[in-house]
Amino acid sequence: MMVNCCGLLTVDKEPVPLKSVEVDVEVRDHVATVVSTLNYENKEDKPLEAVFVFPLPGDAAVCHFSAKIGQTQIVAEVKEKQEAREEYDDALSSGQQAFLLEESDQSPDVFSLSVGSLPPGESASIRLEYVTELAVQADDGLRFCLPAVLNPRYQPQGSGGASVQVTAVPASLVPYSLSFSARVSSPRPVCKVESNCSLDPLQYLNTEQTQATVKLAAGHKFDRDVELLIYYKDAHQPTAVVEAGQASAKPGTLMGDPVVMLSLYPEFPQAVMSSVASCGEFVFLLDRSGSMGCPMNNSSSDQTRIGSARDTLLLLLKSLPMGCYFNIYSFGSSYEHIFPKSVEYSQKTMEEALKKVEEMGADLGGTEILRSLEHIYSQPCILNHPRQLFVFTDGEVWNTKDIMNLVKKNSGSHRCFSFGIGEGASSALINGLAKEGGGHAQFITGTDRMQPKVMQSLRFALQPAVVDISVTWDLPKGVSATVLSPPITALFQGQRSLIYAQLTGQSSEAAEGCVTVKYSLAGHPSQNQLHFSLRPAEDSGLTVHRLAARTLIRSLEMEERGRRGQQDGGVKEKVVELSVQSGVSSSFTAFIAVNKGDGEAIQGPLVRRNVPTPMPMMMACRPMSSGGPGRPMMMACMAPCPAMLCGGGPMILMDASEDSLFDDTVSPCSLDEIHLPKQPPRDPLLQLVSLQKASGSWVLDPALAAALGKTSEEVENPKPASVNQEVWATILALIWLHGFKMDAQEEWELLAIKAVSWLRAQNAPCVTECVEAGNALLGCNVQKDALGL
Repeated sequence: MMVNCCGLLTVDKEPVPLKSVEVDVEVRDHVATVVSTLNYENKEDKPLEAVFVFPLPGDAAVCHFSAKIGQTQIVAEVKEKQEAREEYDDALSSGQQAFLLEESDQSPDVFSLSVGSLPPGESASIRLEYVTELAVQADDGLRFCLPAVLNPRYQPQGSGGASVQVTAVPASLVPYSLSFSARVSSPRPVCKVESNCSLDPLQYLNTEQTQATVKLAAGHKFDRDVELLIYYKDAHQPTAVVEAGQASAKPGTLMGDPVVMLSLYPEFPQAVMSSVASCGEFVFLLDRSGSMGCPMNNSSSDQTRIGSARDTLLLLLKSLPMGCYFNIYSFGSSYEHIFPKSVEYSQKTMEEALKKVEEMGADLGGTEILRSLEHIYSQPCILNHPRQLFVFTDGEVWNTKDIMNLVKKNSGSHRCFSFGIGEGASSALINGLAKEGGGHAQFITGTDRMQPKVMQSLRFALQPAVVDISVTWDLPKGVSATVLSPPITALFQGQRSLIYAQLTGQSSEAAEGCVTVKYSLAGHPSQNQLHFSLRPAEDSGLTVHRLAARTLIRSLEMEERGRRGQQDGGVKEKVVELSVQSGVSSSFTAFIAVNKGDGEAIQGPLVRRNVPTPMPMMMACRPMSSGGPGRPMMMACMAPCPAMLCGGGPMILMDASEDSLFDDTVSPCSLDEIHLPKQPPRDPLLQLVSLQKASGSWVLDPALAAALGKTSEEVENPKPASVNQEVWATILALIWLHGFKMDAQEEWELLAIKAVSWLRAQNAPCVTECVEAGNALLGCNVQKDALGL
């Protein structure tokens, strides 16, 4: 189906009924409650059905949906999905107003909202509420993301399941406005709030600075997700929140009993943490779909996603320990690998891999990650080398649940570290890969550099795997805990683990409980304890209950998908019962609201309007190859496009297969008008890093001299006579890193450790003399101790 691509009109050049979106967020410590109000108005002369497809965080618990038409307020109920759809259709066929909100069958972070039988001249206000946990970032910030942008989701050829139809337009042309405000409160002071969007100054509400508000600055465009990073003082404190049950709910049920939410921050012994593993199989999986050719943010001069990923792979390969194994895979419509199977890390294999990485472009078609993962998991593991999988993707896939099933099925043989690149990366995919794979997720958006976040994950991967994890409860007599969260399978130093549990039985308000997490790390048994009061917190609503219900629902859904083809164990019925009881959405239920007032039935045929969903302005994206005969093709034109000047609108030609989620849009642009951005000169740090050998050393040659900003003669002359050239070159490189790149230390720290280990193994003479001479040459004042020598 062809759509008009200006975004201000519908297919039939009629006005779009969605007028504005208002979002209010309340953040309490590390939990956010989000209220979105969508205001509709039908300015046409016939009744409308408006359909809006939009993203939500993948782990959000949607817990309220209501509609207001004039002075009439209708609160939706949660019902089994097919039952809700039939009720919606029945209401429309009888001329009643109806509203339906449902989660996509393929991906838990995509929802569709149907506003049915909106009479001519009528306005409707839709209120949607959800709660979500905020993930801890590598720098201890808590990340909240309002996904304003729904990227095209690639659907593999021949995959089953009906797609929701979406009209996608450039974000700058979306005809409805967004207002956004957030209120933050915590037991600890709020240090700062940062964003990828322009914010008004942070306003503190009390002298302790534990409460604050923040708003989007005026003039915000729908060209990106809204991301907040919230920083608290002493963020690593373990906490427990006990929430009283719902008075109207039956005791003994999830909603009727108190629920506790525990936030644990394990602290590992320093002796274990200071040792870096020299074993492991490191498998890097890189997305090379066409969208990876787009800039990291909305600047045409910015580095492309694939370019940033190539630089990151360079740092990763230089930072790997000698003695490990590695391989690099890439995927699009098909997949490729550098080596038939993982190889031992050496100078020869590292050079071969880097040569292939330099040639990688965003040229492999769609985003079919599933087949590449199946191949990786089919490879036998290497004895005494735990597998660590690093996945880099802009997350534009549709079969998220199938991917999660596969990762969970193989979770016992590897850890998975995932990286969402660019605006609109699917949070369900990125967080799900890490959660099911016992690893850690990172999001790289806006002007973020990818390298610091990836190196943080490599440090996690080099930590010894925590094994034999157990959780025990010490509660007053007559009180018992039923854990609602899946068992903890991964622990990392300083990273939060969440546990939800239902508390059954009676206790005095002064009673205390204790939870103990025991585990083994590199052969050392360890434990962390948290004592907490059983007295329920005040004014917490049912937030913790809803998050707990969502956690349990997700676990049951995963169990149900794992039972495909087997005898039904009643899991779906449990999910539906829990979803209806808690009022939290699931893949098997939907919210349905019908206005059964005494008004007259709406006359006339119903006209469907697909509300356009914002997509980022893809500036100068590279065209993708079709991946072979019969394969889809996806591309996006630079903006502004000449077609805009002639009224045709910017080109958004996306996945052109019949399986595409998105309607295809055509424009007068020709492919000849697409100009690729010039690649910026290589960063001096990466230039120096690229010259390091696998062993950790550098060679004294003209390339090193140039990277240090010197001539060959200037670098060679100060070398002490008794020192060999490789030792001298390596010391110079370390001095330059410490002298000029301390702000990026987290990026080069691991490869510097490797260099220091190599130097110590040489038992080189005159190290002090070398450091002094190197400082004089480079104009630094780096102490020998600071270098670790």
